[in-house]
Parts: sequence; C-alpha cells; structure tokens
Amino acid sequence: MLKEKVAVITGGSQGIGLEIARKFAENGADIAIVDVKEATQAVEELSALGVTVRSYSCNIADAEKVAETCKQILTDFGNVDILVNNAGITRDNLILKMSESDFDAVLDVNLKGAFYMIKNFYRSMMKKRSGKIINISSVSGIFGNAGQANYSASKAGIIGLTKTTAKELAGRGVNCNAIAPGFIMTSMTTAFQENEELKKSIPMGRFGKPEEVANLALFLASPMSDYITGEIIRCDGGMAM
Repeated sequence: MLKEKVAVITGGSQGIGLEIARKFAENGADIAIVDVKEATQAVEELSALGVTVRSYSCNIADAEKVAETCKQILTDFGNVDILVNNAGITRDNLILKMSESDFDAVLDVNLKGAFYMIKNFYRSMMKKRSGKIINISSVSGIFGNAGQANYSASKAGIIGLTKTTAKELAGRGVNCNAIAPGFIMTSMTTAFQENEELKKSIPMGRFGKPEEVANLALFLASPMSDYITGEIIRCDGGMAM
C-alpha cells in the first residue's frame, strides 16, 4: 500500500509512534524515525521487514536542529511522502500548581515541534504536489482534561494547525489530517489502565490498542484517503461523542 513511499515519524521509537512505523514498514514504506534518542532497537526490528530505516536524534522543540535534521532526511531519502507528527510529552498538574516552564515545555514539543516539522517539509511536498501529513492530537484537545491545561492546549493547537495546513496545501495535492486518540495502552497511560471508573466513561468499555491508531494512520497515509483533508478523526472508543 505504501511501497516506494518515504515516511517520517516523530517519536517513533516507542508507543503509538513505533506502532505506526511498524504498520507503515509492513506496507512497504521506508522509514525515518525522529526522536530525542537513537531508535536503535526500532531500526533493527523494522529493517528486518525489508525496508530502509534510519534514526535521527533530534529535539523537535529546537527549531534549528529540526531544520538540520529535515535537510539531512531529504538528502538521505531524496524526498518525503508522509509526515507523522506523533512526538509528545506530558507535565500534568492543576493550573494553580503548574509552573510556567512545564507549560512551555509541553507546548514547545507537542505544538511547536509539529509546526517546525511541517514548515521544513512544506516546500518539498508543495513542489512535488503530493504528500500526506498526519498530526496526532488527543481527545483532551477536544473537550479538555483537568490537570492537563498545557497538554490540552497543545493538542487543541494541533487541531488548528491541522486545519490551517490543510487549507494552505489542498490546492497542491497535499493532505493534512489529525488523529485524536482517547486512552490508548501505552507507557503514558500505565497509571490509568486499571481504573475501572475511567473505563466506564468509555462507551466501548476498554482502552484502545496502539495498533488501532496505527490502522487509522495507515488509511490516512494511503491513496484511500486522497479526498480527505482537514479532518480530526477520533480513535477513542466513543469517549468524546
């Protein structure tokens, strides 16, 4: 489905990002993983699927470093067909107790990092008149969440960034959509996975699996979604209905 395509995935060394990378590689895409640490294990695993996989160490909150990394990716792969902005962090606390540095850190990675990545691949996608940009938002960006003012604001910002990017690039054949996961079984939600009351708030009665988000990402990255842009698609078991 993605044969001869090149996909860049931020935060691709673990969790949802790794699952998306795995799904794309299984479907023939070459993979560039951008993460704060070297994704050695992910590279070894995905390379065994017969595709080209490279890891790039980059703090996406650093605009200059992002520009250098994106330039290197274009040099190494020749082009980029798919960009998945998945990298994200949390620094949860009530607004009253939240420090300015914690608020800024989450916005810098989750929102500005996605902006930097889009900006640096914008021109190449625009010139070849094709591309798929997939941003990972969250249901927290849709209805908010107590104790997550910074995270919710960053993910709500992703929604605005997605719609604006979609409008700017639609005429150039580039699609931009966002996925808004609910509670997914990753290391970020470990503390909540046995919370039965929380599960009751999810109509489907369970946490989602990373591969369920990856399946949606595969659809959005494939030709099957060519006439879909500017959409925020929830993958949350009905939580934000």
